[in-house]
Amino acid sequence: MLLAALYCLLWSFRTSAGHFPRACASSKSLTEKECCPPWAGDGSPCGRLSGRGSCQDVILSTAPLGPQFPFTGVDDRESWPSIFYNRTCQCFSNFMGFNCGSCKFGFRGPRCTERRLLVRRNIFDLSVPEKNKFLAYLTLAKHTTSPDYVIPTGTYGQMNHGTTPLFNDVSVYDLFVWMHYYVSRDTLLGDSEVWRDIDFAHEAPGFLPWHRLFLLLWEQEIQKLTGDENFTIPYWDWRDAENCDVCTDEYMGGRNPANPNLLSPASFFSSWQIVCSRLEEYNSRQALCNRTSEGPLLRNPGNHDKARTPRLPSSADVEFCLSLTQYESGSMDKAANFSFRNTLEGFADPVTGIADASQSSMHNALHIYMNGTMSQVPGSANDPIFLLHHAFVDSIFEQWLRKYHPLQDVYPEANAPIGHNRESYMVPFIPLYRNGDFFISSKDLGYDYSYLQDSEPDIFQDYIKPYLEQAQRIWPWLIGAAVVGSVLTAVLGGLTSLLCRRKRNQLPEEKQPLLMEKEDYHNLMYQSHL
Repeated sequence: MLLAALYCLLWSFRTSAGHFPRACASSKSLTEKECCPPWAGDGSPCGRLSGRGSCQDVILSTAPLGPQFPFTGVDDRESWPSIFYNRTCQCFSNFMGFNCGSCKFGFRGPRCTERRLLVRRNIFDLSVPEKNKFLAYLTLAKHTTSPDYVIPTGTYGQMNHGTTPLFNDVSVYDLFVWMHYYVSRDTLLGDSEVWRDIDFAHEAPGFLPWHRLFLLLWEQEIQKLTGDENFTIPYWDWRDAENCDVCTDEYMGGRNPANPNLLSPASFFSSWQIVCSRLEEYNSRQALCNRTSEGPLLRNPGNHDKARTPRLPSSADVEFCLSLTQYESGSMDKAANFSFRNTLEGFADPVTGIADASQSSMHNALHIYMNGTMSQVPGSANDPIFLLHHAFVDSIFEQWLRKYHPLQDVYPEANAPIGHNRESYMVPFIPLYRNGDFFISSKDLGYDYSYLQDSEPDIFQDYIKPYLEQAQRIWPWLIGAAVVGSVLTAVLGGLTSLLCRRKRNQLPEEKQPLLMEKEDYHNLMYQSHL
């Protein structure tokens, strides 16, 4: 009853965000390749009259790419977003959004000048009302049509280069499901041919920044949708988990007793319909997902391929990841060794750091373990556990950033797989964001994690104590050096004193200093004054 009441109450709030702005989905915008909608506050494009931003040319990175994608000009996502738009809003100061109508992450207020820091918490630390509110927000997002964004149902070529727009409405929740599908789908080559070795958000350096932005935008849209400015995504701490302890009807949905692949009828999500999960069907039709319902959520945790994923990640696995000092290495893809990103993503062994194509560990392990909708990359965001899981993955990324304080140039500038260089714009976001923009601490983006707050650096433990321990190890040498130094000083001092006394005693009488006569003293003073 409480969830139903919350759900009904929240229907009065409607807004959204995501991929193609509705205002830019016209043939005029597509043929002119310009997406600079007016800001409602002053009616000018990008809020130019209010100093919020202006319509500018998109400057693309020219840094060379890795060899993984051997084509040019066959995929709408290449050199994003130039296939669709080459002019967009560039926002000033702390303003953000496709029309510069929002505030940058970490700011709020009418002029976006107020700093704020929100805290993501463990889902099991939420009170019952807080947890129920989160579940109600999810359902509201699932059933509310986005007023600001639409999704394309065809490629730019299928739209006759923009003259025949092909777009559909989509719910706020499914908008983000569609984005995760679109960024990871195969390249359509025509005649049922596809290129599978491509992904603009996985298997390369952009994996962590892309999902960081994805969660921030999802969080921001729920805040707008509900009017709850303090909403944050909870996380599921899966370290050392023996099973899916969030897979209960009280939380993210228990198992259906009649069909172990479905959710319990008592679950909040048992009636949800998934979208964008039938990748092979889209490939065969050379089509894009159009958000048609494809059946209920599937999940059968623990009944997965145990040869591929023998266990869930442990605390030791996480600590090993955090011990890897290189963010990226080698080919910068899923074959990278001793790469923090590749090990955390799950393509490298969390005990050795060596890439292993036969195993799925860390982040990947949770997806495989769920044995259902979560286990297929393009449609995995259909399952709301996706949000809890990736929030915790992001917290591990945050720990690494705080441990090593990397400069921006640690993130690869060039030769990463397509879409993953530091200055590349992340697919499929409009407004535009670069990968390197999110290679910074979460605190600079306006959020933190409760368990990281509890482990803030202790000045004595982290800075003073190590020096004391080092001094303790070398104290015998320090004392020995002090003793030898004292003896040498005493000997040299004694010899010097003795020599000085002997010299004074040998001075002839006529050279002994005399007291100055009064007259001489006055003469000296007079000369000094002159």
